[in-house]
Amino acid sequence: MCVAALLTVSMSGGHADADDYPARPVRIIVPFGPGGPADVVARQIGIILQESLGQPFVVENRTGAGGVIGTLEVAKALPDGYTLLVMSNTQTANESLVPQRKYELMRDLTPVASLNTSDLVIVVHPAVPAKTLQEFIALAKAEPGKLNYASSGQGTPYHMAGELFKAMAGINIVHVPYRNSGEARSGVIGGQVQMMVDAVPAMAPNVAENQVRALATTGKTRSAVLPNIPTVVEAGVSGYVATIWLGLMAPMGTPKPIIDKLNAAVNSAVRRPEVEKLWAEQGAVPMTMTPEAFDKFLRADIVKWADVVRRLDKNE
Repeated sequence: MCVAALLTVSMSGGHADADDYPARPVRIIVPFGPGGPADVVARQIGIILQESLGQPFVVENRTGAGGVIGTLEVAKALPDGYTLLVMSNTQTANESLVPQRKYELMRDLTPVASLNTSDLVIVVHPAVPAKTLQEFIALAKAEPGKLNYASSGQGTPYHMAGELFKAMAGINIVHVPYRNSGEARSGVIGGQVQMMVDAVPAMAPNVAENQVRALATTGKTRSAVLPNIPTVVEAGVSGYVATIWLGLMAPMGTPKPIIDKLNAAVNSAVRRPEVEKLWAEQGAVPMTMTPEAFDKFLRADIVKWADVVRRLDKNE
């Protein structure tokens, strides 16, 4: 972006502009495929933001390279509040997993608001002779490198949750990346792979139909959607927690009054009773943070996944 454009945005970023914002439609870039958690939540929140702020919030999917393509598009956008990014722990993991990307998350984008968090579930194909998580761990230790697990791609929360599980359980199972969650899910249901870590609401129907066997969920407490399934900690892997969370970021340099206005609108949206109820049915819990608190959250998550990536590199 040219210096003149930056100066124009900076000089026009006062409270008056925040009062008038938004004056035209806002783009919400989702760097993942249609129908996934980020896409669904973006569309739900976009409808509410349109109601409260008076302009359309238009969701656009920009997929590819594990979220890098869509994230880069937002990082390079004009910092005027009219281009936003829905992001997840994929972006914080990519900070160490994809060193060749052409942006840095905390340098080129700024936190706007957190959205929600949801637990994952570890499932196996019914043919796997393990009824519990400890039995699966014992099987993996007895046959190192022979079992595999699916994910929706390198760097996704499902991949990183799998790698964290491998590291903390002390097992060697092989990662099989698919192009998207649907294909990965089909892989474990069809028996092409033995295990998968997936979003609870996406996999719960398959658990109910006995297409897969749930061994554990990944949150601090049991999932309301799968209350009979123990957490990974309850199943014997102390300290293990891995969730998928979603948030909003904007290009660095977006005026602070606009960031604050968006943050207040998003926090109000996710606290609506109907939103809380809908998300609870989907296994998700609203998260509300100030931009400053979300900044700290993101930086801590980057460090967490960098440690997992270092372990991954050592094992390759």
